[in-house]
Amino acid sequence: MEEAGVYLESTFHDVEKESGGRNTQTSSLEIRTIAAAVTETEILESRRSFERDRPVFFVRIRATISMSSLAEAIRRLQSDQQLAQHYRQLQQENHQLRSQLQELQQQPIGVRMLTIDPNGKSASHQRARAMLETALQTSNLRDKIQLSSDAATLDDRYVDPLIVRGQTYLRLVSLAFSQRAQASDYADYLDKAKIDFDHAITLDSKNLWAWVGKGDVLKWLKQLDEAAAAYEQVLELDPFADIARLRLIDIYTTQARRQAGTRSWHQALATLRKILNGQTPESWVPYQKEAYVLRSDIYLKLNQPEQAMEDLSTVIRGDPNNAAALVTRAKLYRARLQGRLAKDDLERACILRSIPACEQLP
Repeated sequence: MEEAGVYLESTFHDVEKESGGRNTQTSSLEIRTIAAAVTETEILESRRSFERDRPVFFVRIRATISMSSLAEAIRRLQSDQQLAQHYRQLQQENHQLRSQLQELQQQPIGVRMLTIDPNGKSASHQRARAMLETALQTSNLRDKIQLSSDAATLDDRYVDPLIVRGQTYLRLVSLAFSQRAQASDYADYLDKAKIDFDHAITLDSKNLWAWVGKGDVLKWLKQLDEAAAAYEQVLELDPFADIARLRLIDIYTTQARRQAGTRSWHQALATLRKILNGQTPESWVPYQKEAYVLRSDIYLKLNQPEQAMEDLSTVIRGDPNNAAALVTRAKLYRARLQGRLAKDDLERACILRSIPACEQLP
């Protein structure tokens, strides 16, 4: 029962450091266990007795063991570890690139700029800012709208109240949509949010959150081309604005899927090329997985198996538990008479409980 019901995973770390002419070596062994296979235990017989003043215990049980639940627990653990690793890699890349960008944007040596406001911020602005802080802390959406409206009235050049109010309107839209309301029921909220974000951009054309909000409104209105243009503007202002990049991935993948549905293969490839290019770091692959799978399917439709194989391999590197990608790649390996590689992919997919993969194994 222990052999069938427990998964063991060990990791050994050996670190050696040199400091001040002295070497220090640290070793550690980590062992992780998962006991997720034993789902039910029934005691059939239990007795205890004494033999020569020694207690003797006897227990006979019937254990129900589900290997599929253990496999699912292992897959979930490995998937979470991969996601955490990708996130750490993404954060490290962003930190390095942001530092480079800041160095390039620095003013030349010897040039100094100084702006002096002798009067400081006006009293109305200070009150508006305090009111907006209260609005950010309240959870009541109606109160948040009222407070941000009052702050915008106190200082009509203050951009932040417009953004907060616009985002609150979008939250009301999301709530109405989740309750399956008609589009006409929340159209007024969308109109008000659009007015706020447009006004914010008029006051500060380089405000990232104003452009993000405008893109979100346009996305709700299903004006995907205009929404994509707004998110592209965000990335022009800040290439590391991940929130805009994630929204672009979603928009372009959706557009490409619709184009592929009408058999506009080359148009769909052109759309996917906007997000799948050599300039995108490897750490973004997990977020672009659906786009890669879609493009591989299009390549197969266009009889371009080599390009499809490359995209499928990219997906599997980012998600080794993607059974569908493994089965499709195995089919391509077979067409290339690479039976060993095809068998490896099918075995991995079968372990992941892919019925088509298991049926194809000898």
